[in-house]
Amino acid sequence: MTATERALELVRAAARAADAKKAEDIVALDVSAHLPLADAFVIASASNERQVVAVAEAVEEALHGLGAKAARREGIREGRWALLDFNDVIVHVMHDEERGYYELERLWKDCPVIDLGLGE
Repeated sequence: MTATERALELVRAAARAADAKKAEDIVALDVSAHLPLADAFVIASASNERQVVAVAEAVEEALHGLGAKAARREGIREGRWALLDFNDVIVHVMHDEERGYYELERLWKDCPVIDLGLGE
């Protein structure tokens, strides 16, 4: 099983929005074979709390423009780890320190990486 075309569209839009707000180390993983609740994770880092909030808000706005509304939003106000759940796609915007501590990529290392086409 692989992520749907719609999920990939949302993943790439989220990545572009995060990149536009200077998020770093943006990675997307196809978790569809391992997690029945979502097709993909997008993980991005920010160097401070304000940037975490700005990136999360930009992602939410970009996906809203594509007709996707976050079913759940957590941690945005605190600015350390914002989680935006768009059902098929879950976006994690993490402060650098949390990203290093939780190492989500290591936890999901068996999942294929999605090409984001950001030109990095």
